[in-house]
Amino acid sequence: MIKKNSSNINEKAIVVVISGPSGVGKDATLSKLAESGAKFHYVVTATTRPKRANEIDGVDYYFITKTDFKKKIEQDEFLEYATVYGNYYGVLKQEVHDALSKGEDVILKVDVQGAATLKSRIPEAVFIFLVPPSINELSERLKRRNADSDQNVSLRVAKAEEEMESMHIFDYVIVNHRDNLAKTANKVKAIVIAEKSRNKPREVRL
Repeated sequence: MIKKNSSNINEKAIVVVISGPSGVGKDATLSKLAESGAKFHYVVTATTRPKRANEIDGVDYYFITKTDFKKKIEQDEFLEYATVYGNYYGVLKQEVHDALSKGEDVILKVDVQGAATLKSRIPEAVFIFLVPPSINELSERLKRRNADSDQNVSLRVAKAEEEMESMHIFDYVIVNHRDNLAKTANKVKAIVIAEKSRNKPREVRL
């Protein structure tokens, strides 16, 4: 028998975690998703990393001081946080909670270390791992970004190879081609459609 309110069976908001090595195109993927009209609450990560010339505070990241970041840690304001290349990165718990309470699907962009933490804290989230077509292409992407020295690029590439070993903790893996971000965005949207059509939908509780 079909329930009278069957149209609302799969209306629970979900949390999608996007991760992958530095330079794989996480920011570009989120931008393409937003351009495509995908209905997500895009959570902005807080960081102590210096702002790059093309970045906007409150849009790309919340740029805060290490002192303020540590205060937020003490007050348990982060869903997860980590130190990456000497800088703090963290997801503010309240922002995620507020979006879910309004029935909005949430998308989080975190590094691989952060994804591992979130996997233990909110295992009901959907975890998607972006990988480059090859390590050589990842190296070229990092060089073209002109944000790191050659030494730092080498360190990031070595770190990426290490992070690829964490692929097994993710639900889905997408090869992200730099010249076809639309395909990556469409795959993410297809995953969300499938997840929201599950017989037993995921439900994140904070």
